[in-house]
Amino acid sequence: MDKEKVISYARDAFSIEAEGVIATGKAMDYEALYKAVELLAAADRIASSGCGHSGIACMHFAHLMCCIDRPARFISPAEAVHGATGFIHHGDVMVLASRGGKTSELLPILDICRKKGASVITVTENIESPLAKGADIVLPMKVNKETDKFNSQGTTSFATLSAVFDALQSALVEYTGFRNEEFAINHPGGAVGERLNRKPIIR
Repeated sequence: MDKEKVISYARDAFSIEAEGVIATGKAMDYEALYKAVELLAAADRIASSGCGHSGIACMHFAHLMCCIDRPARFISPAEAVHGATGFIHHGDVMVLASRGGKTSELLPILDICRKKGASVITVTENIESPLAKGADIVLPMKVNKETDKFNSQGTTSFATLSAVFDALQSALVEYTGFRNEEFAINHPGGAVGERLNRKPIIR
């Protein structure tokens, strides 16, 4: 195996993902994003759901929300239709993520949310898809290509979706006035917790 060729694929992966994140930032509907922030800030509970890499990014999103005092959980698409959507009540928010917007496992969740009076935010590349058309708010993402040479693994898709979720979190911190002192209470562990909770030295 050609060592330089292997390294070149690794090097290109950074550029490909960076391009995807930048393209998503340029394509973002920021009015829709602001409305999404309003919904998330007003909700008593937030849920997220997706399959594969999108599902893993949704777990990340739920964790981000908990860190800033927005009660949230990831709901597995498999568990959603077996009672887990009981977590969602009227006025809550469900975030669905699917690059193609046609993930069949997510369509029943969309229907359940409609019946229960919960708002739906869909993050997708396909704004004409069923998950987009059934949502209250659609946040677009753009994927130039995945990082592997077969353009198959959901790598750039994961990076751009995570960037959308990170942007939502950053905007929510500002919108809600969430303070670093509050984060220190939620995150006392690890190096971050140690730094946030360090007592000032009085001389």
